[in-house]
Amino acid sequence: MLEKLAEVEKRYEQLEHLLSDPQLLGKQKEYSRVAKERAELEEIVGCYREWKKTEQEILDNRELLKEKDEAIRELAKEELSALREKKDSLEERLKILILPKDPNDTKNVILEIRAGTGGEEAALFAAQLFRMYSRYAESRGWRVEVMSSNPTGLGGFKEIIGLIEGRGAYSRLKFEGGVHRVQRVPVTEASGRIHTSAVTVAVLAEADEVEVEVDPKDLRIDVFRSSGPGGQSVNTTDSAVRVTHLPTALVVTCQDEKSQHKNKAKALKILRARLLEKKQQEQRSEIAATRKLMVGSGDRSERIRTYNFPQGRVTDHRINLTLYKLDRIMEGELDEVVEELVTHHQAEALQATA
Repeated sequence: MLEKLAEVEKRYEQLEHLLSDPQLLGKQKEYSRVAKERAELEEIVGCYREWKKTEQEILDNRELLKEKDEAIRELAKEELSALREKKDSLEERLKILILPKDPNDTKNVILEIRAGTGGEEAALFAAQLFRMYSRYAESRGWRVEVMSSNPTGLGGFKEIIGLIEGRGAYSRLKFEGGVHRVQRVPVTEASGRIHTSAVTVAVLAEADEVEVEVDPKDLRIDVFRSSGPGGQSVNTTDSAVRVTHLPTALVVTCQDEKSQHKNKAKALKILRARLLEKKQQEQRSEIAATRKLMVGSGDRSERIRTYNFPQGRVTDHRINLTLYKLDRIMEGELDEVVEELVTHHQAEALQATA
């Protein structure tokens, strides 16, 4: 591990030297790439340097143990105990920091939420989940934009797709993909019986155009009039857009904007994210025999969490986490759940590399 950390520090110093080169300032694209790589290494190098400093302080205090003055020796012993604890803590952090990075972690997120079994109740819960993720995003200073939606008459959504833009959005939300189950008495239920409904969540990394090239010849683009709940006309122009990717048969429809061009741009953004996910899923399938996927596969058919309203309980089935703070979680206070999932993922990854 120390050899690898020394190499990382050396690379960091090379990047710092490059950034101070006046010739690079005129090459904006190259400068951005170098600055991004340096920023990615900053935390690990800072931690490694702190570890080296602590190691030196331990050596210095060991020398003080040889002093004749008893008071100095006692101080050195106390200092050594604290320094060893600090060193152990830094080493654990370094082990996590040098784990292979998910290349998608710094990306924005395309969040797709769809009502599953449960009819209108599932649609209402889909709307609540989108609000929960939106509140969480806002608490972290991220931007949320609705890309496409299919609302129902009672305020729910058969489907809603949003873009969440912000540093580390994918790294925090990537474990949310799967089936979310809700248990409660629906507002439409007269007899007061508890129903179980389900909503599927897909978390896709936003794809750059360079990552996923879409040949216009592979697209069929249809335009039609937007319509709201119950067939109510939203506008009288053909502004809604349906994009079909012929090689994969993927279909994306956007009709939230009044502008056909804006709907087309949003549809293509969603399509690129789905194509990137498809490509990466194929890559993951190829290496699944040699490496376990962490915290479940994120498969949309996999039940990951239950929201039990009568008990005020949220249970994440992958890590056996149960919290009795459903109301706060629905308000977007997701950090406790997210941190547990990230920690579990890191522990699994450390075990796999041991």
